[in-house]
Amino acid sequence: VQLQASGGGLVQAGGSLRLSCAASGRTFSTYAMGWFRRAPGKEREFVASMSGGNTYYADSVKGRFTISRDNAKTTVYLQMNSLKPEDTAVYYCAADRDNDYLRTTRTYAYDYWGRGTLVTVSS
Repeated sequence: VQLQASGGGLVQAGGSLRLSCAASGRTFSTYAMGWFRRAPGKEREFVASMSGGNTYYADSVKGRFTISRDNAKTTVYLQMNSLKPEDTAVYYCAADRDNDYLRTTRTYAYDYWGRGTLVTVSS
């Protein structure tokens, strides 16, 4: 599976962006999909995921970000609203073959990673 994230850019605080992650492969619909981010000087952290038919969010983005997927287009999205400067990071999409919701927030659960797209939120 190959993943290609896009949609990053520069936005003012309070603005919105929608990230997309296009996946190759016929088994996309069976994979759990997640979004992670790495801010400057920090470790990669969980943002959101879809696993086992449910969605999960980090507390820091709950109510502002929405993850969704279109299996026909083999694409997962991350709608980001009310962006804050602390959301500035490189955002990565990832795929988990096992679709294990118990590990959905853990980086080690994911088998495939995209290259990331930079989101910069100015104050």
